[in-house]
Parts: sequence; structure tokens; C-alpha cells
Amino acid sequence: MTTSATEQQAANSASSGLSGVESVTGLILSGGGARAAYQVGVLAGIADLLPVGAKNPFPVIVGTSAGAINAVKLASGATHFRTAIHELTDFWQSFRSHQVLRSDWAGVIRQAARFFIRSLLGVGREQVPVALLNSAPLKELLTKRLNLEGIEEAIEARHLHAVAITAFGYESGQAVTFYQGKGSIASWLRHRRIGLPTRLTVDHLLASSAIPLLFAPVKLDDEYFGDGAVRQSAPISPALHLGANRVLVVGVSGNPRGPGAHLAAKRPVSGTQPSLAQIGGHMLNSTFIDSLESDIELLERLNLLSAMMPVATRPSSPVSESSTMQSLSPVEVLVISPSQPLDEIAARHRRELPPALRTFLRGPGATKSSGAGVLSYLLFESGYCSELIELGRRDAMAQKDELLRFLRLA
Repeated sequence: MTTSATEQQAANSASSGLSGVESVTGLILSGGGARAAYQVGVLAGIADLLPVGAKNPFPVIVGTSAGAINAVKLASGATHFRTAIHELTDFWQSFRSHQVLRSDWAGVIRQAARFFIRSLLGVGREQVPVALLNSAPLKELLTKRLNLEGIEEAIEARHLHAVAITAFGYESGQAVTFYQGKGSIASWLRHRRIGLPTRLTVDHLLASSAIPLLFAPVKLDDEYFGDGAVRQSAPISPALHLGANRVLVVGVSGNPRGPGAHLAAKRPVSGTQPSLAQIGGHMLNSTFIDSLESDIELLERLNLLSAMMPVATRPSSPVSESSTMQSLSPVEVLVISPSQPLDEIAARHRRELPPALRTFLRGPGATKSSGAGVLSYLLFESGYCSELIELGRRDAMAQKDELLRFLRLA
């Protein structure tokens, strides 16, 4: 997060107009394709903990990649939080691959052929497709299932302060956070990341969730954008820019954190050459997971540093951008992430894939246990998504006491 935990915290009162508010809770929903179903289970568990009729507990909601879809769906229904969670759960439990991408034989073969013939061989005069899969069905699904007008309604009703999604600009090399919020929330500019106010659309969601090479980039204004997790060095910072001073982070790593975690994660070494899918799985993990976990780790270190400083010496107001020591006000953070490896769950559900897509992924090794990391991002089928939702709900209940404290219910 480099300076995000400090510079964004300094922006809380100055940029968002929330001075005087003691506590503003932000929700961070990371990316990860089909893995984002896990987030829905966590949110469903939170909904069960809230009193009947409780308002949206997250005034600031930030999402990236598939997490952006969850974020916007939740924000658009923020006036009726529990109902929005139920609708989001139904949305994911009813998923089928053909609703997200062309998974029929004709669609898979045509897209793959166009990719290899035009992108790799340079044959043909048509615009070169830069995606192995055709995600056109997703636009139709989101247009049908999302009520984006609900965002403004929730903001006007004071059930939501701001919602933001991040996408990556291929030409500028910037991680751009597009946000819609109340009042005059100031935009921001940092190294390789900026924040821009806008009215969110389905195209913003498609851009944020366009996994490189797998899904085609989306044009917003004059630039093409792809998955927001690419080069997103500070995933938590947008929430802090938008006014949050405490955040709940729902990750999708499935990697246990804490002492000895690296020992528990070790697996037998086979000594065989890694498959293309195995390499691709590690690249996807690096894109979607590593930055968030590093950001959380640095935020925790900054909080520890703040706690060690005498209260009288802590900066109480924003200082100059050029200063190396900006506001060190602590940011309360709670992290919930999968307690089980999601690639192992995906491997158990690999037969749910449509035959054409299963055949397409078999060659690179994605249907084998060693390559199931890729599969865990692309398995948009109800059995897999439902198991992730149930896992998310169990993990939320396992941290019930921490959640009750964090949500000020205990």
C-alpha cells in the first residue's frame, strides 16, 4: 500500500466532507472471477447477524473485478440491505457458464480460432480480438439483473455514502477508480492510480471484470480498460479516500494467514514440469490476491506504529503531500478469507463445466487438480458457486464475535 494507509486516511475528513463523523465503515470486495461467490456467503452471514430492519452497515463499498459486480449490486439495493443480500445470493446460486461467456461448441471454437489466427498469426483485416473467451452474455445478464438507478436512490436516502469500482487502463497504465457518491468527494491522483467521479454503468463493471487475455477489454470514453486488479498496488486506498476509517475486507485467496501458515500450505513436490494452467493459476493469484494481502499487511504495520506513538504526538490533521510522514490515525481492519483452498473445491466440481468449455480447458491442464487454480476463476456453475457461498457463510459465523464487535453489535 506504500502510502495509501496514510495519505488516504488524511483525505477522510478533508476530501469526503465527513468531518465530525466518528466511524465510517468501508467494505472491500476483491476480484477473482467465480471466486467472488465466496463474498456473497460472507455477506449473507453478516445479514443474519444484523437485527431485523437494520440499515446498510457499509456506507462505503468498494469492489474490483467480479467483486465490483457484488459491490454495485449491494450498493444499488442499500436501502433494503437484507433484501439486496438475498437477491445477490440468488444471483450467484443460479449461475451457469453460458450466462457469463459463450460455452457452446460454436462459440468456444469460433472465439479461440479468431484469437489464434488473428492475434498470433496476424491473418485477417478485422479488429484483432484479444480474448480467448467471449464474455458477451455477461453484459446482457448484468443489464437485466442490475438496477443501477438504485445507487442514487440509496445515496439520497442516506443509506450509502459512496460506491467505487476499479479498472485498469491499458494505454495509460493507470488503475482508475470510478466512484459514485454523495456531495463533492474530491478526486485523487497518486502514482499509477487515480480516482474519478462518474455515474456507474454496466460497461464500468464489464471493464473491471475483464480478466486479461481471457475476456476482452472494454472501451470507456477514449480508452480500453481491463480487470481492475491489474497493477492495483493499493486495493484498500479507495475506501479510505471515500471517507472510511475502518474497513471489512472480504478476500478470495483461500490462503490461511498467521504464524505457520506457510507450513500448512505446503504440498508434496512432484518434480514434474508445471502445466500451462498451473502457471496461469499462479499468475492469476498474483494479480488478484498478492496486492491485497500485501496492502493489509502494511496497513497492520502502520496501525502498530501508530499505537506505539504517544497520542499527543500523532498527527491530528492532514499534512503536506510532499511530507514523508502523513496522518497516522489508525485504520481498524477486519479480514475474512476462505478457510479452505478454492482450487481444491473447483477441482471437485470440474465436471459441471459444459462439454465444449471443459474440452477447451483440458489441453492446458485446467481440469486437473494441479491446474485447478485457473478453473476456480472460471467455474461459473451453481454447484461450485453454492459451495463457495456456504463456505463464506460458515467462515463469517466462525468469526461471529469479531464481526459483532466490528459492526458495533456486541
